[in-house]
Amino acid sequence: MPKPVSEQVVVITGASTGIGRATALAFAARGAKVVCAARSAEALDVLAAQIHVDGGTAVAVPTDVADPVAVRALADTAEQHFGRIDTWVNNAAVSVWGRVEDITDAEFDRVMRVNFLGQVHGVHAAMPALRRAGGGVVIGIASVEGVRAVPLHGPYTASKFALRGFYDCLRMELAQEGAPIAVTTILPASIDTPFFEHARSKLGAMVKPPPPVYAPEIVADAIVYAAAHPRREIPVGGAAAGFFLGQRLSPALTDALFSLRRLGVGAQRTDRPDNGVDNVDGPLDGPGQVHGTYPGRVLRHSLFTRLIGRRPRPGDLVTAALSRLRQSPDRAPAPEPATSMAGSRTSTVTNPAV
Repeated sequence: MPKPVSEQVVVITGASTGIGRATALAFAARGAKVVCAARSAEALDVLAAQIHVDGGTAVAVPTDVADPVAVRALADTAEQHFGRIDTWVNNAAVSVWGRVEDITDAEFDRVMRVNFLGQVHGVHAAMPALRRAGGGVVIGIASVEGVRAVPLHGPYTASKFALRGFYDCLRMELAQEGAPIAVTTILPASIDTPFFEHARSKLGAMVKPPPPVYAPEIVADAIVYAAAHPRREIPVGGAAAGFFLGQRLSPALTDALFSLRRLGVGAQRTDRPDNGVDNVDGPLDGPGQVHGTYPGRVLRHSLFTRLIGRRPRPGDLVTAALSRLRQSPDRAPAPEPATSMAGSRTSTVTNPAV
């Protein structure tokens, strides 16, 4: 079983805004030591300072997850500061909205490098540290778009489909080995974060999350829950059930519904002109924030997630049981040399009482 959250060291990528920032605050509020990573040094420093003011402990490590060397340095920093890593949260993502024909090869490449390969790099960096710690949890943030495709979001949807397959492979391999490392995939529905204002739009207007829209704190709570109570997958938001059902019962009918302009385009496009500013190729300046600017109703609670999304499925229990059977009582963590991180920049803010 994973450690209680209050005793954990947690690494979070994509922590500068949105779900990642809400997750860092949620872990810190529950007593975890948090290592915050993203490309924006300013936003991370503000986040670490906020955690300190609230009585927590945080380390800010500017990191581009598309760079595997930087991600391994991030893991090294976490171990240098806190001695181990207990949970690693892969969250960083970027997006380009537009028709597949209008999105360039370079844009597809960048989205996949950040959203998919960035999480692969995170797993490769985290696994040796988790083994040295004697076990832990890997949490990957995918999306309901990894279950059901939506139009005008090809690169992002493709990256999330890839992530579900990747984490399924990792989960089975670890269970086969009997390694005490759990893998949870989080599948959020539409969430009100700055992700949409930071995306690149080729629709002639800024984009928005299609309703119903949920608060990022709901996703953060699911991630914190998974750190102590791992599940195979946790869908977040009742709308996720519609994606699962539509894909399972009639994918062709769901294709037809999303082909309607009112659903396929209208639900994702605002009346505001695009400002031409995005974070696809580089970070944006600013202190960072949790919430976006969605003008409609934002749901602050999800009964579906609490009562159904977090419930272990029979297969989860069987896989966990098989993994435990394969664990040797005298298993020792495999020795792994720490990577060098000469020249890296970190900012640490610590509450002495912690």
